[in-house]
Amino acid sequence: MSKVRIGLIGCGGRQGAHIDALMKMDDVQIVALAEPVKERREAAAAKTGARAYETHKELYDSESKKMLDAVFISIEPTAHTDTETRAIDLGLPFMVEKPMTLDLEQADLIAKRIEETGLITAVGFQDRYLDLMDMIKEELPKHPKGGLVNGAWIGGIPGVWWWQKRSTCGGQLVEQNIHLADGLRYLFGEPLSVYAVSSRGIVEPGVTASPEYDTDDYSVCIYRFKDNVTATLESACYMAGARPNNGLVIKLRDLVIDYRLRNNLIMFTDRRMVDVKRGNDQTYDLDRAFIDAVKTGDPSGIRSPYADALKSLKMTFAANESMDTGKVIHF
Repeated sequence: MSKVRIGLIGCGGRQGAHIDALMKMDDVQIVALAEPVKERREAAAAKTGARAYETHKELYDSESKKMLDAVFISIEPTAHTDTETRAIDLGLPFMVEKPMTLDLEQADLIAKRIEETGLITAVGFQDRYLDLMDMIKEELPKHPKGGLVNGAWIGGIPGVWWWQKRSTCGGQLVEQNIHLADGLRYLFGEPLSVYAVSSRGIVEPGVTASPEYDTDDYSVCIYRFKDNVTATLESACYMAGARPNNGLVIKLRDLVIDYRLRNNLIMFTDRRMVDVKRGNDQTYDLDRAFIDAVKTGDPSGIRSPYADALKSLKMTFAANESMDTGKVIHF
C-alpha cells in the first residue's frame, strides 16, 4: 500500500496527540473520523481533511474495508460498545487507548476474537516506547538481586466529567496510573500478588470537585514480583499545589534508578550519577510501530498488543478488588 488509510474514532484530548503524530508520516492519510461532539468533530475534520461522522457506527457503515486500512480508537472507558468487535468483523487492525474498557468480560471476548483472527492490534501504553524505558530494561539484568520499587502518580483532578466517578473511569489507578502499573509489568514480569488500600475525604464533592465525585482521593498498592522485587504504587488526585516527582524509583543493591515520568532518568551509585533527558517522542514511536505492522503484516515491533495490555488492565482491577475487600489478591 502506498499510504495507510486511517479512521479515527474519538477526537478528544489523547487522540489529538495521535493526529499530530500521524500527520507527520508521509505514508499515512487520515481519511475518516467519528466524534459525537460537533465542535471537536469539525475541528478535527478541518485539520485532517477527513470525512466526518457523528458515531463510529456511521463510520463503519460508510467506510468499508476498501476505504480503510486501520482505525485509532480513543474514547471514554465506558464508551466501548461494539467499537472493537466491528473493527474485527471488518478485518481492520486497531490501536486503542487505555483503559480499553471497564468490562473485563468484554475485554476477554475481544482478546479471544483477536487471537482467532490474528488481527494486528496495539494499545496506547506509550511509556513502553520511551528511550528511557529502554535504558532501564537494559540495566536491570546487570543487578539480579532485586529490591524495592516506589511508583507514584500524584496530582489534581483532570477536567473531563467521566474521570470523577469510579463507575465511569475505574478509579485513578485504572484510568491514569495504569501506565506505571504497565511499566512494572514491562520491567519485572507478571505480578504474584497485590494488596491495596484507598481513602476518601480530602476532596470535597461539590466544593473541590464535581457533586458527582465518588472516586478515591488516593490509593496505595503493594505488588509482589518474583526475584525479590516489591513495588509500592501510589495514586492521588487531591493535590492542588506543589507536587512530588512522579514516576518510578528502583532501589537495587548497588544502584538507584530514578525514572521521572516522561521527562528524564537519573541513575546513581555511591561514585557516579548519570542524568539523561527523554530523547524521543514516545507517541510517534508507538504509532509508527503500529503503522509499520499494518504495512508489513509483522507485529513484532508492537510492544503492547491487546492481549498483553489486558494483563495490565486486570492487574489494576485486582488492586481495586483488594481495596474493596481488604484481601490480598493472588494472580
